[in-house]
Amino acid sequence: MIHPTAIIEDGARVAPDVEIGAYSLVGPQVEIGSGCRIGPHVVITGQTRLGQNNRVFQFASIGEEPQDKKFAGEDSALEIGNGNTIREYVTINRGTSDGGGVTRVGNDNWIMAYCHIAHDCQVGSHVIMANGATLAGHVIVGDHVIFAGYSGAHQFCRIGDHAFLGMYGGVSQDVPAYVMVSGQPPRPRGVNSEGLKRRGFSAEQIRNIREAYRVIYRSGKSRAEALAELEQRRREQPELNIMIDNARASTRGLLR
Repeated sequence: MIHPTAIIEDGARVAPDVEIGAYSLVGPQVEIGSGCRIGPHVVITGQTRLGQNNRVFQFASIGEEPQDKKFAGEDSALEIGNGNTIREYVTINRGTSDGGGVTRVGNDNWIMAYCHIAHDCQVGSHVIMANGATLAGHVIVGDHVIFAGYSGAHQFCRIGDHAFLGMYGGVSQDVPAYVMVSGQPPRPRGVNSEGLKRRGFSAEQIRNIREAYRVIYRSGKSRAEALAELEQRRREQPELNIMIDNARASTRGLLR
């Protein structure tokens, strides 16, 4: 299951059924859970933990030092959940002391070739990052988010659940749940209704989300005024909760 040319350093904890390909390197603080398949020429280093049933393709670099000039070698970690697919040349860096010390990636994510997840990012589950998508440091990504090819997020941005970033869309402000972003420069273009249908949202729920989008983006109201109006709908329309909470938590301002 482990190729004879692979290097597993003393201290690494590797489940008995893990597959590791030729010339891969697993560092001494690494933990790899059951069912994982690590391709050839992969480097997994630092205080990095992979859960179960992850697949990492060749030439990926997982758990390397953060690309942050303030990093001074302090202890930091990377935590990856279960069932993730990490394709060729993906780079995922561990955290820094300024960002809580841990980069986290959830479960069942599909991370395509040449993607980058920087230090202290918190990525949810069921996220798709198409080729070349990039997250700068400290970005928070919800569940079921889709990043099209070469899209990305500026440091400290928040991308809400079920959002969609179109191709080449690099955002520098926060994107609430459900919102679809596209164009050059990227702008909100409506609600990711097709994705919501695929995930079992009812027609009524999607109508409610579209109406909430209109209140935030097309009513001419300030963010405070729009959120005050939407707060009155929380109890009867709980699908709006994450959208409202995302907008309230925004520190960089909402992408307009």
